[in-house]
Amino acid sequence: MPGKCVVTLYSVFERSAPRRGADPAPPVVPEKFSWLAALLPPVFMLYHGLWLALLGFLLVLVALYFAASWVGAGAVVWLYLLVALYLGFEAHNLRRAALRRRGFRHRAELIAPAADLAQLTWLQRRSASR
Repeated sequence: MPGKCVVTLYSVFERSAPRRGADPAPPVVPEKFSWLAALLPPVFMLYHGLWLALLGFLLVLVALYFAASWVGAGAVVWLYLLVALYLGFEAHNLRRAALRRRGFRHRAELIAPAADLAQLTWLQRRSASR
């Protein structure tokens, strides 16, 4: 279908106390399923600095390893797939929580075709209001 534009809802965050020399573009987090988090959870968590989530994921893997002797290898595979599916849906909520812990505050929800356009829209709105 020509002219079709897919848009996503983005959460915009800003630091509570801006730092000197910090990147002026605010982090934006999409509200959608994350294929990277579902297929390669450790890569997603390392890339976004989700250290607590990575630790939790590794603990779940260890628990699944030890549970394999009781429930069987087939059941462990299905349990892992459920964990991966869960992470795909919750990945961006984990990012939001990590941003809040790092001192960022939620500022707005924007609809945009891409993350950089959501950042640009927020920066334009913010500069127009000043």
